[in-house]
Amino acid sequence: MNLEAVNLRALEPEDLNELEAIENDSFYWNYSNQTEPFSRFTLKQFILEQKQDIYEVRQKRFVISDAQKQVLGFIDLFDFEPLHRRAGIGVFVLKSFRNKGIAKRALELLHDYVKKHLNMNTLYANISVENDPSVRLFESVGYCEAGLKKNWNFYDNHFHDEYLYQKAL
Repeated sequence: MNLEAVNLRALEPEDLNELEAIENDSFYWNYSNQTEPFSRFTLKQFILEQKQDIYEVRQKRFVISDAQKQVLGFIDLFDFEPLHRRAGIGVFVLKSFRNKGIAKRALELLHDYVKKHLNMNTLYANISVENDPSVRLFESVGYCEAGLKKNWNFYDNHFHDEYLYQKAL
């Protein structure tokens, strides 16, 4: 895959099926603090809300796509704090496109966007300690471990630790 063709674009109504498949796959709920599926109506509303300004809703989701506008994954800003010039970040690449450099490219594109358009200073990521691929990904683009949240998330009948990774832009 040509990584130069990878881009970030706005979430569109036609992305509903991919969004629904990811958000309603219970395998990923442990990482998103989700406990039940979203209705199609709720996801349609979420897509419509993406037209709202990040300063109002404090979050923004982008589609990671190729030159043909094919969905490769999603990347989010959340807990946007304009006063402190920081936000959380999450990235998800569809299984068939993993291990091709797409997530790294999407992070680099998002870094450029938030510096240029949102005057951001810091981004952070919450990463489950058992998620080695995400740890390697975020470290590869300059994030550093800033802390360990002990017994932070409860799933699979026990508590799990979570890393806090941070990057100054």
